[in-house]
Amino acid sequence: MSASPRTGGDRRKRKYRSDGTPIWSKRTIDGPGVWVTCVKGKEKQAVGELYDLFQSLASELWPEDQAASNMTTDDDQDRELDIEQQIAQEIAAMKKPRKEQRFANCQTNTPCLLFIGCKAPVDPVTLITTHIQSVQRTGVTRARHCHRFTPVSNTVVANLPEIRGLCERVVTPFFEGSDEKYKYKIELRTRNHTTLARPEVIKEIASCVPEGHVVDLEHADVFILVEIFKSVCGISVVRDYYAMQKFNVMEIANVKRNEDDSEKMDQ
Repeated sequence: MSASPRTGGDRRKRKYRSDGTPIWSKRTIDGPGVWVTCVKGKEKQAVGELYDLFQSLASELWPEDQAASNMTTDDDQDRELDIEQQIAQEIAAMKKPRKEQRFANCQTNTPCLLFIGCKAPVDPVTLITTHIQSVQRTGVTRARHCHRFTPVSNTVVANLPEIRGLCERVVTPFFEGSDEKYKYKIELRTRNHTTLARPEVIKEIASCVPEGHVVDLEHADVFILVEIFKSVCGISVVRDYYAMQKFNVMEIANVKRNEDDSEKMDQ
C-alpha cells in the first residue's frame, strides 16, 4: 500500500518548552519590552526620544563592560608594533561583531502605540520604575511626545495556554519569592483583540497566584499588568502603580508642576 501524502499539519512540527507549553511561530512583537502611548502623528519622533532615554537609563543601571577597552597593559603600551602587527590588529577589529543593541522598535502599525523591545540585561520593570521615580522628583519627562509606559517582562501568543505559561514564569515566582502576603489587582488592557473575553483572562491569571494572597481592587500593594494587543499578550508585576499615576509621565509632570507652583505661591 502506498503511503498517503503528508498533510500541511504533518509537515509543521510544533516545538515545546521544557514545561510542556507550545512555542508558536515568530512574532513581530516578541520578548520583554515596553508599551508606550504617544502623540498621534509623532510616532517617529517618539521612537527617537525613547531610544535616547532608554539607552541613557540603561547605561546607568546596567553599565556595559569596559574591560575590553582596558586590556592594554603598560608593557603593551611601551612596545612599538611593526606594520604587519598593526594591520593584523585592524583586520581583527573589523571582524569583531557589532555590539548588539539593547533596544529595538517593533512595528505595531497602529497610531499612537509603540513597542520597544529590550535585550538582556535590561529589565523593563526596573527601567520604567526608575524613569517614573525620576519624573516624580524632577517633573521632567525627557520624552515630550510620550504619555504612558507599560513594561512587560515577556510576551506570548494571546491564548489561554500561553498566557498561563507566561504567568507561571512571571507572576507565580514574584509571589512565591516573598514571605509577605500581598493584596493584588489585575490591570488588564486590550487593544485590537476580540478573541479572549476579559473574565476568562483574569480568571486564568488569578489562578496562577499562590494561596494566601488576596484580591483588593481598592488598596492593592501589587499590580499584575496585562497588555493584550492583537495576537500578543505581555505581563509584568509592579508596585505603586496608582501612586505613580499608572506610569503616565504627562500626568506625573503636571502634578509636580502644580506642587511647585503651590510652593511658590506660599512663599
